[in-house]
Order: sequence, then structure tokens, then C-alpha cells
Amino acid sequence: MIHSRDQLLHIIPELTALPAETEWVEFKVDNIDPAMIAERISALANSARIAGRDFGYMVWGVEDGTHRIVGTKFDPATARKGNETLESWLAHSLHPQVHFEFEVVQVGTIRLVVLTIIPASFEPVRFGATAFVRVGSSTQELERYPDHARRLWRAFDQRGWERGTAKGRLQDSDVLSHLDYPTYFELLGLPLPENRSGILDALVADGLAGRMAGTGWKITNLGAILLARRLTDFPSLARKALRVIRYAGVDRLRTTNEQVGGKGYAAGFEGLIDYVNAFFPANEAVTRALRTTTPFVSTPCHPRVDRERADSPGLRYHGRWADR
Repeated sequence: MIHSRDQLLHIIPELTALPAETEWVEFKVDNIDPAMIAERISALANSARIAGRDFGYMVWGVEDGTHRIVGTKFDPATARKGNETLESWLAHSLHPQVHFEFEVVQVGTIRLVVLTIIPASFEPVRFGATAFVRVGSSTQELERYPDHARRLWRAFDQRGWERGTAKGRLQDSDVLSHLDYPTYFELLGLPLPENRSGILDALVADGLAGRMAGTGWKITNLGAILLARRLTDFPSLARKALRVIRYAGVDRLRTTNEQVGGKGYAAGFEGLIDYVNAFFPANEAVTRALRTTTPFVSTPCHPRVDRERADSPGLRYHGRWADR
């Protein structure tokens, strides 16, 4: 989940307290037209990036003009577009892929649905062939507003993917529980600070975490992809896990073993190398009272492992990024 339900219960009052809809927030009651939702995801993803926001939001169950919470009948789990579920149809109708998440929230006895959208990362998000943007409280085609387009591309240049938010609205203790910070200090050859404040200051200085506007902390994409204890804790990054595939033969037609890493790249790299080395043959030599093991093939210290051994033509090991 991008946000827990408890976090959403704090976010909803902040959104409804806004004087009007913004470039990154929209309210609906029961309008669940799939094409409308796809256009809004495109517009909110692009406009949240322009506005420098960590997320865009669309909330069902709130009146647009009054921001009064009235509830909704919308159920994203059962909504469909043709023969597909709504979420599946939205996922392949938006390009490039944008991470979004529907959550049903109870405010007292009133049922709301919150759609949280990760901002566009490196190019405008399009529905079909058209990119949309929010102009005030209305949704418009991006090509009709060249100034917005220039601001959007400038935002991509100024804020790279690594500075984006992988998980936000956290307590400082949550940041430390999600990140393998001892490995961070060990790899840099630095002593571990004596208190939590010193650890957080170091993570912030290197762009791995930071404070959010308002309250709470965030973990950046860079921090999560490098130091996550579990990448599955970060929905937008789970597909970027490091993967090692063992093939039978050299043509990659038949896979004999596949291992998907669960940690961030830096936190899990040593374990990855140990895993790969376990497949290589080795020679054991006993001299006096000591036994030493010498691998026939030394594994390169690089995230990409793609080596063929001339003396064992049936083996090939190939490690690659699962995404990007």
C-alpha cells in the first residue's frame, strides 16, 4: 500500500479542508466512467509533478463545491470496463506505466474511495495518445497549454526519478525499520551514529530520506531501491527487484532456476554474489590445518552477471534488472 488506512484517515481531512480542487486533487461522488478516470489519472500524475507534490489524489464520496463528505457507492474491486477489471484496463491504457492505488476508507459510517497516484517520472503520462493536465480545477489536453508542457518537462529535469517518494507520511522510526541503514554505514566505511537523529541526518544528506511538507517523513526512490529491507514494502518499486536466472544451455530457451531478490540493490548485493558463487565449481585444498576453497570462476562485483564458461558449455548465468 502507498498509504495505510490510518494515514488516509489523516490525509482526507487535509484534502477536504482545501478551499477548492487543485491541480493535484479532485473530488467525485459516484461518477465512475472508466475513460474519465483514465483522463484524471493522466492529468493528476502530470500536474502533481509540475506542482512538486509527492502524490495526486482523487476522492469519491466528497461533493466538489462544498467538500462535504457524503459517501459513495463506487467499488473499484468490482468495477469493470468491458470484460476487464477497471484496474487492469487502466493499467494498460496509460503510458508510460504510472503507479496508482484504490483504497476504500470508512470515515465514521461513511464509505469513501481514495485513488492515490504517483507523479509522472520522466515523460508525460498519456491516456491512449493524449496527455492531460489540470488547469485550475479542470482537466485539459496538455498540447493546448504549451506553458504547462514546458513546466512539466522542466520538472522532469529538475527532479529525477531517484528523488521521488517511494513511501511517505512515515514516523522517523518507520524510516529506520524499512531501510537497512547499518549496511549503508558499513559500505561507506563510516561509524554508526549513536542516536536516531544522527542516522536520519546522514540518510537525508545523501537523498535517501527526507521530511515531507507538513508532517511526517518519506523514503525516496533512491533510498528504497538501494537499502530496502523488503522491496515488497514499496509497491512502486517491487517490480525493479534484482533477478538472477540460470539457463540450461546458451540459448536461454529453458530456465532451470530463477531467484528474485527481496532486498534493495546495495543491501542485498553481497547475498546475491554468494548465491551466484554457489553454482560455480570450486577446488578445495587442505594445507596443514587449514582448508581453503578457490572458485574456478570469480564473480565480478557488478549487478550484471552474464558469464559463460568455456570448460562447461552447458551452464550460463545471467543476472539482470527486472525493470528499468
